[in-house]
Amino acid sequence: MLVYLRLLKESFGFAMNALRNNKLRTLLSLLGVTIGIFSIIAVLAAVDSLDRKIKKDLSSLDKNTIYLFSGSFGPTSVPKWKREQFPDVTYTEYEYLKSAMPDAQEMCYQLFVNMETIKYETKSVSSVNVVPVSHEFIDIQGLEFSNGRFYNESESNSGTPVVVIGDELANSLFENTDPIGKQVRLYGRRFTVIGVLKKQGEGMFGDSNDTSVFIPVNFLRRLYGDNTNYYTPVIVIKPVKGIDMDAFKAELAQKLRALRGVKTGEIDNFFINVLSGFTDLLDGIIANLNLGGWIIAGFSLLVGGFGVANIMFVSVKERTNLIGIQKSLGAKNRFILFQFLFEAVILCLIGGLIGILLVWFISMGLTKMLDFEFVLSFSNVMLGSGLAILIGLIAGILPAISASKLDPVEAIRSGM
Repeated sequence: MLVYLRLLKESFGFAMNALRNNKLRTLLSLLGVTIGIFSIIAVLAAVDSLDRKIKKDLSSLDKNTIYLFSGSFGPTSVPKWKREQFPDVTYTEYEYLKSAMPDAQEMCYQLFVNMETIKYETKSVSSVNVVPVSHEFIDIQGLEFSNGRFYNESESNSGTPVVVIGDELANSLFENTDPIGKQVRLYGRRFTVIGVLKKQGEGMFGDSNDTSVFIPVNFLRRLYGDNTNYYTPVIVIKPVKGIDMDAFKAELAQKLRALRGVKTGEIDNFFINVLSGFTDLLDGIIANLNLGGWIIAGFSLLVGGFGVANIMFVSVKERTNLIGIQKSLGAKNRFILFQFLFEAVILCLIGGLIGILLVWFISMGLTKMLDFEFVLSFSNVMLGSGLAILIGLIAGILPAISASKLDPVEAIRSGM
């Protein structure tokens, strides 16, 4: 064991001498390893951070959550002109399905509308995301409050002008004043603030509850009626846990087809989208990003490996005389082999650690500059270090073998 520790110490010393004595050559040789490790770890860190953000944003939603809707933004498998002829899902259908689908744990009715401006006294905030939705939404979405509450069933059904606002809006409109009980203006009407949401941060698509307001869906239905192009309705359904999703979707489709009078052989005039399909799509995109990162980094690592192999062959040639002397004094072939192999590994590890440090500095800077947390995980650091060691082993094995097989007499002569 002591022999190998001494061997490691000597190899480290040789590696440091190679770095000091051949600075330009070593820099060029290690640049490929540094760029390769930097590329793969940077991509993996960015993708991991994105994946963590997506999972955090979707953590409050059950992956089996269903979105039932009609309209032109449905799947492209149905021609657009035909999608535009489909009737919107209605509040009546929502009430019917609530009673007709016993395996639906929660169900709410939501409208997608344009951005609006919200005002309080002399202050106003534009481009506010308005979410008109029925009271069950809180049980599906899992909203958290810093103050107040969500509106109840009675307020939802009657369309009471009450509003729940996001953290950023509360700070912009009320600053240090308690918003609860204050009245704001929206759609030209007065709304009473009954709740303030906890700070969320920016969502994965740039959206955020921090700049959103939630109002009873029936308020907007009374204001604009149901036959309008102002909003797009959707029914959100959360099935009970452990249910057979295919059977549930089939029952849902059958009930709505019967209610709408869709004849046998005709296609559904509505769409049933499950959130898990969306998350599977995101998982596929993330996997492709990871694959792309590996391919890009692979070329850099290949170039870096050749560079390290080259510097090790040069190192063997420069120290041929020393190798001969070591062998004449009794050094075994494996001692010489491990000496050069350790040197290659140490050189690659230095290049890899530089690449990892670059990723760490950049991730720290981007996290401070952007409202997005870039995370360099311990597993990625270990992966980068492991890759650097692997490159060193692969790049150094042939030079190390050639050094270990040198004839001591010939080696000493060639150095004279």
